[in-house]
Amino acid sequence: MKKIFPFIGMLIMMALSCTAPNKDRSQSNPSGMSADTVAEQQAVENVRTLQIEKQRIARTIEYSSSIIPNEEVHLASASPGKIERINVEIGDRVKKGDILVQMDRTQLHQAMVNLKNTETDFMRLDTLNKVGSISKQQYDQMKARYEIAKSNVEFLQENTTLRAPFDGVVSGKYYEDGELYSGMPNTSAGKAAILSIVQIDPLKAVVNISENYFPQVRTGMDARVTTDLYRDKTITGKVLRVYPTIDPTTRTFTMEIRIDNKDNLLRPGMFCRVSMNLGEEMALVVPAVSVLKMQGSNERYLFLEEQGVARYVAVTIGTRFDDKLEVISDEIREGSNLIVSGQARLVDGASVKVITD
Repeated sequence: MKKIFPFIGMLIMMALSCTAPNKDRSQSNPSGMSADTVAEQQAVENVRTLQIEKQRIARTIEYSSSIIPNEEVHLASASPGKIERINVEIGDRVKKGDILVQMDRTQLHQAMVNLKNTETDFMRLDTLNKVGSISKQQYDQMKARYEIAKSNVEFLQENTTLRAPFDGVVSGKYYEDGELYSGMPNTSAGKAAILSIVQIDPLKAVVNISENYFPQVRTGMDARVTTDLYRDKTITGKVLRVYPTIDPTTRTFTMEIRIDNKDNLLRPGMFCRVSMNLGEEMALVVPAVSVLKMQGSNERYLFLEEQGVARYVAVTIGTRFDDKLEVISDEIREGSNLIVSGQARLVDGASVKVITD
């Protein structure tokens, strides 16, 4: 037993000597965090800044669209009937007034005979009416018959001989000579037709643009149209029509651009880009490298330096100029200190030191 007590005393002294240093370390770091974490929190990032300035910029907008005919018509008779002759093929150019389709004229001939007989009867009663030999009722009834017969002939003439309503190109042919026109829908537009005619000079593009530009867009404004097929050629266009309402779902409104096509290079269905200059205005412009992209999304942000602290600011990108960007945010003012170097390592609220060398 006497030998055991000295041994226990030695163990107690060894335990005290091992725990003493840990006590000192906990007093120097009362938070209980590791030394690496404390050092990381106390680190100050070196950054470079510049003052944000407003610059005068040309407000240019660009949207994509597809070229469509300025006019398109699906030509057909008002009633079913036999097609006597079609005078054109797909791709043929036509002039306004050209006879394109001749329908069977049997009904027209019958109507013309009826008109001639009715006209003879009407002229006879007209003579008797002038001398008071017939009642006004008889005269009015005959006059009505004559007017109906005349209208019927005019209607059949219009629907028996089908003419081009404008200068254009035949884009669709759905029947051949001698076939019976049924009047059933047979076009991609869901309409019944014997021929389809499109006007390709001029053409037009329908563009949906942000409601933000609604106050600035006016009928008659110039537009520039480019296509992937003719990349080096800019075609002149003008705002033909501005729709008066805004789509509440997309927050866009529609405008139609009239496109000159005197060289006949463009065709309906081509992809195009429409750009317009809406004038000049002052805007906040920053170096493109200062704007960062949120990982996993399309959101953009930057950092401002405020009294040695980095502040995160979400921004919307406006116009792009080579190595500069227009930024839009209610939190940015002219004269704000923008961090342009070292921002990739920052988080909101991080301590920073501005260096100038």
